[in-house]
Amino acid sequence: MNVAVDYEQAGELKIGQVGIANLRIRTLDVERLVEEMRSRVQRAPNMFGRAAVVIDFGGLSQTPDAGTAQALLDGLRAAGVLPVALAYGTSETDRLAQALGLPLLAKFRASYERADGAAPEAPPPPRREAPAVAPAPEPARARAAAPAAAAPAASVGMIQSAPVRSGQQIYADNRDLTVLTTVGAGAEVIADGSVHIYGPLRGRALAGAQGNEKARIFCREFHAELVAIAGHYKVLEDIPKELRGKAVQIWLEDEQIKIAALD
Repeated sequence: MNVAVDYEQAGELKIGQVGIANLRIRTLDVERLVEEMRSRVQRAPNMFGRAAVVIDFGGLSQTPDAGTAQALLDGLRAAGVLPVALAYGTSETDRLAQALGLPLLAKFRASYERADGAAPEAPPPPRREAPAVAPAPEPARARAAAPAAAAPAASVGMIQSAPVRSGQQIYADNRDLTVLTTVGAGAEVIADGSVHIYGPLRGRALAGAQGNEKARIFCREFHAELVAIAGHYKVLEDIPKELRGKAVQIWLEDEQIKIAALD
């Protein structure tokens, strides 16, 4: 008798821009979810051990009861992570959070609405104003003498010239980040745009922190503990050994992290 094997993960883990992981529950199988998290912690203890995790039940058709949710929280704690909140979804989620004694975080709700293709709210209708009386035409000489309007300043990415040391976090808000030296082990560099590192990357690099799937990571010497683009991530144990120490670029393709040597 052939038994069908389900290879899809029961929970999709994404890394947020402030180091909080968001566990979006796809299949409410407590044992399976706990085992997946235990495996993540064992493979990357420096990244996931005692990591703060937000639980998101928005991927389920029905909000779980308090007993099942509590069993999941207890199992995740036993696996080595620390559930700290529920992601806001519905009034039922609000009641569940109260029953569990956990806060709600609304940030992840907005992120998933964008990712799922929900239509944004329509902008307000343009304000109707009475038509203005056209001014008299200026003399040709006056028009010629008028200075040209200044072009808007180009957006400049953030540049980090000093080494990023263990425990330090650098965040480039709504722009690219360029690091001219080293990102040490235990350090974290984050950008809403792309990340460029001109020295060794030994810590963590997260690009597209607000969901930009076109963002990339470039580094001259690759030893990263973790890399992530738009929440999708890979840890060092998942990266081919032949790429370690190389100059690489990292991008997202079909929701999968791709890494290739630059030389």
